[in-house]
Amino acid sequence: MSFRRIYVEIVMTLMFVKEFTQNLLRFVYMGRNRYKKTNRLDGKVVVITGANTGIGKETAYQLSLRGAKIIMCCRDVDRGLAAAADIIVKNSRAVLTVMELNLSSLSSVRRLAKQLTQKEPTIDILINNAGVMMCPPMTTDDGFEMQFGTNHLGHFLLTLLLLDNMKTSADARVITVSSMHAMRGQIYFSDINLKDNYSPLEAYCQSKLANIHFTRQLAKRVAKQWPHITAHAVHPGTIRSDLFRHLTGLTALIYKTIGFIFNIDCDLGVQTTLHCALDPEVRHETGFYYSNCKKVECLLREASDDWIGRKLWLLSEQMVSIEDKYMI
Repeated sequence: MSFRRIYVEIVMTLMFVKEFTQNLLRFVYMGRNRYKKTNRLDGKVVVITGANTGIGKETAYQLSLRGAKIIMCCRDVDRGLAAAADIIVKNSRAVLTVMELNLSSLSSVRRLAKQLTQKEPTIDILINNAGVMMCPPMTTDDGFEMQFGTNHLGHFLLTLLLLDNMKTSADARVITVSSMHAMRGQIYFSDINLKDNYSPLEAYCQSKLANIHFTRQLAKRVAKQWPHITAHAVHPGTIRSDLFRHLTGLTALIYKTIGFIFNIDCDLGVQTTLHCALDPEVRHETGFYYSNCKKVECLLREASDDWIGRKLWLLSEQMVSIEDKYMI
């Protein structure tokens, strides 16, 4: 192991210690921040991927309370409808639409984008929330490694296809849910699908690091022509959710035990997403990574190297076969 990797692992260990300490302090109403401003989103259109479960569902509920029209994009429409019904029980005024989206299929992404652009002339907020975590070796419908293909490429394509409809919003925001795991990730350009040496954790970290590079590059590419479109990457916290469903055996036992003690629930887990979606001050910030409702000023080199970001953007364009008219 190189000195750089040792350094990264040490930094990650310290980050986890800080994270779990903050999570424990929640029991005495300290450590975790909440978004407390009361501003609303009446009439605004919010698109959320993975909105049928976990923090995606909670985000849909919380933003519906503030008057937003929510488009719930779900792989399983029946589960999406059930989630929408749950939300309406808690908020009878919620305006919800459930649409089918399988991010592991680029044809599904294109189909949803076409439907959305016809249905909603203006999209105000896109929350790239859906994701898979540490799954066994699997590929998307298009042959890409599942975590990179779903967590990064699917959202990369969806965002570019919806940008035209965000240009008509006065305050458009693209929020992509990343993870602190991104800080220990690398982009394996010579083996992007990790065919030679697959590791569920390395694949997850690569996909979450790609989310940050995507956010930074998107911000730079729209800044001059469409400064009203901002991009934000979010670490929601270590959350009790079904993202761990692919883990088995001892690994599953360890993660679930740690999660039961240290992880936060979805109500706390959505607070940083709410901060980026709602805070009026955030419209003056773009390309940043947020944690615990705060902008993180210092990122590891792996997450802040613009050369890596530009190279990943060009590779992603090729992998999703983006048409010239959607390039930015």
